[in-house]
Amino acid sequence: MDITTLRSIATVLAFIALIGITVWTLGRNKKGLEEAANLPFADDDDDMPSKQSVEKNTHE
Repeated sequence: MDITTLRSIATVLAFIALIGITVWTLGRNKKGLEEAANLPFADDDDDMPSKQSVEKNTHE
């Protein structure tokens, strides 16, 4: 068995591991992934100061 064969086997094993980890990760928590994907579109007005209070503080 020469070095080229060992490199080929290592490449195939790494690819199989990558596919396995990807399937395992995406299959575990689909609901959590969907929630995280929609997080940028969430209404977060409670965390932000109102526009009037920001304008009031800058004009004083």
